[in-house]
Amino acid sequence: MKITVAGLGYVGLSMSILLAQRHAVHAFDIDPGRIATVQARQSPIEDADISRFLESVALDLTPTADQALAMADADYVVICTPTSYEPRTNRFDTASVEAVAEAALRLAPRASIIVKSTVPVGFTEALNQRLGTDRILFSPEFLREGRALHDNLHPSRIIVGGTGPAAQVFADLLKQASLDPDTPVMLTGSREAEAIKLFANTFLAMRVAFFNELDSYAMMHGIDSRQIIQGVGLDPRIGLHYNNPSFGYGGYCLPKDTKQLLANYESVPQSLIRAIVEANITRKDFIADRILERRPRMVGIYRLVMKAGSDNFRDSAIQGIMKRIKAKGIPVTVYEPRLLDDLFFNSTVERDLDRFKADCDVIIANRRAPELADVESKVFTRDIFGAD
Repeated sequence: MKITVAGLGYVGLSMSILLAQRHAVHAFDIDPGRIATVQARQSPIEDADISRFLESVALDLTPTADQALAMADADYVVICTPTSYEPRTNRFDTASVEAVAEAALRLAPRASIIVKSTVPVGFTEALNQRLGTDRILFSPEFLREGRALHDNLHPSRIIVGGTGPAAQVFADLLKQASLDPDTPVMLTGSREAEAIKLFANTFLAMRVAFFNELDSYAMMHGIDSRQIIQGVGLDPRIGLHYNNPSFGYGGYCLPKDTKQLLANYESVPQSLIRAIVEANITRKDFIADRILERRPRMVGIYRLVMKAGSDNFRDSAIQGIMKRIKAKGIPVTVYEPRLLDDLFFNSTVERDLDRFKADCDVIIANRRAPELADVESKVFTRDIFGAD
């Protein structure tokens, strides 16, 4: 079977590798550097399993910049292009998804088209209607940055928004390529599948926001966050997981997905979804105020990435803290080895860690790191459990 994958980011690259174990996969991207890196069997993103599979596993994988070549004679076209949230329109920017879907209808006349990009509820149905087809399906992904291939090999569930033969075959492809034969599979309506993705990520955001607000309460009243969280989590209905305080939920998915779900509630009564979005703003305000109380001379931002094992810092919560501190006139310097530029939002990027630690009297770290142990008195973090 020939499968085309559009996009070589976290979702597209992990999907390409997963399916290339058993099928011929042609993956195209608009970034020539990314294509060249994958052609050299190296990973353009930080993901240990992706790197290992590219280096040592036999894969029928052809990265290319030629969209027409990639789509020719394809049985499935899997769209994994980015859909950023646009505040002006109050919805995802789905232009790249729509463009690839239109091209697939022309260039791959017998292919089923699977949208893996996150989209608003009702998008797939509307796109099928607009393009006069029924070949477009939606299948949500549930991946963690830095663990994308692992989560495809060990999926929590496989969901495809369709009930026909094409949906069943695609679900079977994912299940056969995984290492967990007992993975639950659901075939649903397209709108239900789209809603599953948005509600799942919003629930995760709600959990992060809950433990962050618990931590804010403990900080204000001088009591021990760790003890409260552990005691609360011993209830098996709550559990001792995904409970480590942070500066707010961030990353590429949770901020945009919560906002898109809120937009989908336009005519539906709700209080909780809006509160989740607003809680993230409140937490960042609270954390920035606690840092400013220290009257810092120079604030250091230790790493922009959200967690260990990831190279992605899009919409990381620490950037929100940084912007609030800079707005008060406090100079900020950034230690982020992955930045190539010398400035980040007009703040100096320092690549010498020793100089960074010496110059800053307050160092903000979303997560603790052994290399900051010698300046622990300078470090401000809410990382209680040392986990992402």
